[in-house]
Amino acid sequence: MKKSTRHSKIIGDFGESFVCDSLSKLGFEVVRVDHTGLDIIAYDVSDQRCLGITVKSRTRNEGRESAAVNIFSRQKGKDDRQKLLAACKAFRCEPWIAIYVENLNGADLYLTDLNTFDKYHGGKAIETWKMDENSKKRYAEDPHVRHIRIELNTDKWRFS
Repeated sequence: MKKSTRHSKIIGDFGESFVCDSLSKLGFEVVRVDHTGLDIIAYDVSDQRCLGITVKSRTRNEGRESAAVNIFSRQKGKDDRQKLLAACKAFRCEPWIAIYVENLNGADLYLTDLNTFDKYHGGKAIETWKMDENSKKRYAEDPHVRHIRIELNTDKWRFS
């Protein structure tokens, strides 16, 4: 897959918009925010829960579809997890994580709370969301991991 020089920004914005769209369809009041550690605040009017969501969006080239997505890093004085927790505390939100990963054939969007993430991948210097088949099966069986799968047919969307 050939990517533009701005693709990282584009895919990041798209992933955030897709999360907002998906939650809005469920009745959440949703806003994108530009705050360290936090990308989206989503309020569920029905149960009065406020979710503070960090979104990680990636595009995977052919042969790299199962590569893990880095979520939190605690290297070189950087602590992404603490940034999310501090932002959620400031806005009185529950910490959540959204992972959007696309390739030529489709995309996956995962959404889970920080406690569920920790059950699978927490506590390391670099905490990742694994995308191998075994991990995907475990996520599919977990009621705390929300998942949307999009299949893409790009046959008529190619330029020579």
